[in-house]
This record gives sequence, C-alpha cells and structure tokens, in this order.
Amino acid sequence: MQSLNGKRALVCGSTQGIGLASAEALAEAGASVVLLARNAERLAAARATLPAPGAAVHETLEADLSDPAALRSALEGYLASHPALHILVNNTGGPPPGAALDATEAAFLAAFTGHLLAGHALVQCLVPGMREAGFGRIVNIVSTSVREPIRGLGVSNSIRAAVAGWAKTLSRELAPAGITVNNILPGSTRTGRLESLIASRAAATGATIDSVERAMQAEIPMGRFAEPREIAAAVAFLASPAAGYITGVSLPVDGGRLASI
Repeated sequence: MQSLNGKRALVCGSTQGIGLASAEALAEAGASVVLLARNAERLAAARATLPAPGAAVHETLEADLSDPAALRSALEGYLASHPALHILVNNTGGPPPGAALDATEAAFLAAFTGHLLAGHALVQCLVPGMREAGFGRIVNIVSTSVREPIRGLGVSNSIRAAVAGWAKTLSRELAPAGITVNNILPGSTRTGRLESLIASRAAATGATIDSVERAMQAEIPMGRFAEPREIAAAVAFLASPAAGYITGVSLPVDGGRLASI
C-alpha cells in the first residue's frame, strides 16, 4: 500500500473496535490521525496506542455523533486553527436490535440523525479542505445489510441502506474533484457490537452464547468472525493514493457470507 505521509485523517467512533483498528492502520501508513468520539478519557487512551512514524502527530476531538449541530460546531472550531483533513472514516455504532415492525418513530429518527445527518455534517465540513488539497477520501463503515437485510436489525437495515444511497450520490458529485466516496460492508466482526447482538439473540431464543456463535459462524464460508484489523486493512487501502480510481463502491469484507455480488 502506498504511503499516507503528509495526509491527515479524521476517524469517527475511534476508541474501540473497527474505528480504533482503522486509526491504527492509517497511522501505520504514515497519516496523522484525529480521533473523534464522545469520551475524552477513552480518546486519550486510544491516541496513546497509535504508532507515529515519521512526522505524524495524532490528536483527539471530543464530539457526539448523535448531535449533528454540535458535531458541526466542534469540527468547524477545530478546522479554524488546524490544517485541512484529507481522509474521513465515518464510523458510527449500529442502532439497537429489534424487528422493524416494532420500532418506534423515535428509534428511526435517532438512527437517521446519528448515521446519515452526522455523516453529512462531517462531509460538508471536510470537503472544502479536500478540494483545496486536491486529495480526498471518504470511507463509510456501513453493513452487509446494504445488500441483504440482517434478521433482527430492522432499524439498522433501513438506515444503512439510506447511508449507502447518500454515499453513492456523493461519489458522483465529488468525483470531478478527485474525492472518492466508498462504503465498507463488514461481516460479523469481533467487536462489542457483535457481542451485544449475540447476547440479544441468545436471550430471545433461549440458546447459549456458544450455540449462537456457532450458528452464526456456520453461515460464513470462512467459518469464523472477522478481526477489526481485517476491516481496517480495507479502510487503509481505500484511503490510499492507490485507490484513486475507485469510487461509489460498497465493498463487502465478510468472509464470503453475502450470497450476491
């Protein structure tokens, strides 16, 4: 993979799981990384784990993705006194599980706000700097539900599809500026989110945690869950100069689970 020396990346939801792994992968490639999340203590701990080859300097930004107006204000304040950011990794935790039919309007609105509207605020803040720099990479961490809905994730299935449509639209609008917009569709990955989903499914069915895990892994051709670093490797590639002619795609990183291409 080509070096990201001199590039600056904003990674959202970056204190654990796929977000933190993505930040680490970008830092290893030479990027200076800004970690964005709600908890200042966790942000500081995450920053301390990042490698810093060359002249890379890593920072943190405390902001809440569930409040797009406050998020926009925090990012605008940061950019007023810092150089432009070239890479955005838009990573937001998934909505709680449950059937679509049982979901409340408030649940749909909260998910739409935290995923699509927050992502839109981030992009609107960062694109001017990307245009000026002549380099931009927007990578959204979405879900395989964009291709095939996942049982028991009614709200998530609906909102992730909206995010994918938004991203595809942006990819066409921003392509003339050399800014790419792509989605990564992680399969079942060993994160706190997966543990929560497994526990919820076990509680709903009366099955054991182990039996739920085995059943889920049996649906994956590779027979195992992904590790966050495996998703992060795809993020780092799509953020690199080598991926400059790839835009508007939704890339599954799922061990072959999706039945369709």
